[in-house]
Amino acid sequence: MVTLLSSIKNTLNENSEQPFSVYTSIKEQKLLNVPIAKPLLIVVLSGKKELGVDKKLTCHSGEFVFLSDSPSIAMRNIPKDKEYFALLIEFNYQDFNGLQITTSKKKDYLIGKTTFDLENCLKQFIEVSSWAPKQLWSSRKREIISLLCHMGHGEILTMLGNFTIKDRIHEMFINKGFRELNILYICKQLAMSESTLRRKLKLECTSIQVIKDQARLGLALHLLQTSCNSISVVADKCGYQSPSRFTERFKRRFGLTPSELRKTKMTD
Repeated sequence: MVTLLSSIKNTLNENSEQPFSVYTSIKEQKLLNVPIAKPLLIVVLSGKKELGVDKKLTCHSGEFVFLSDSPSIAMRNIPKDKEYFALLIEFNYQDFNGLQITTSKKKDYLIGKTTFDLENCLKQFIEVSSWAPKQLWSSRKREIISLLCHMGHGEILTMLGNFTIKDRIHEMFINKGFRELNILYICKQLAMSESTLRRKLKLECTSIQVIKDQARLGLALHLLQTSCNSISVVADKCGYQSPSRFTERFKRRFGLTPSELRKTKMTD
């Protein structure tokens, strides 16, 4: 695990776009209602992660958890010794191309050991990402999925749901921004009328505003965990005109303020 940790830290120092994220803290983080937009692999390298309201699942250092998409999940990131350190890799729909997706009952998560083979595969993925063109990232992610299946974790192939209207709108907000996007643009991109769009979203038990709020707060959480941007800059990037409004919405969703989250990453 030491070599994988070293590879990650070396790559992060390059300050370039990467197909993975790293979440760290030196104090415990307790987060409510964390949205998982896409299938997500979390590899805990230091400390432990607890998932669920009553510690339903614990992922220790040297283990991984693979999560399917979910509108809301409670998490605790708990440091051990110096820090909590986890590698996160989000998977897109194209990353599953060529794999035999199973239609059996969808699993919400699976947990397993980070074996020597998986560690080497992740290390190669990290190192290759520093020089490989972005177009190759998907094929390298597919290798990770294939290896996990080979290791006996084929259940991950049930974790890719259908690409819904909700998913498409979520991607639009992330790619286009939260101020520029309006319902007329969304309807044009989806080639449907406003009434049809609202009816389809009702069948998916959601709405444009719910999707927008989930996307912007999910992005805000990610930026606070992975960047040094000030809270006001994060608020602006997520479409909030007022940092105080952003703080209010963030605390209502996650159970703590952006400042409180940032303090878990700082020494006293």
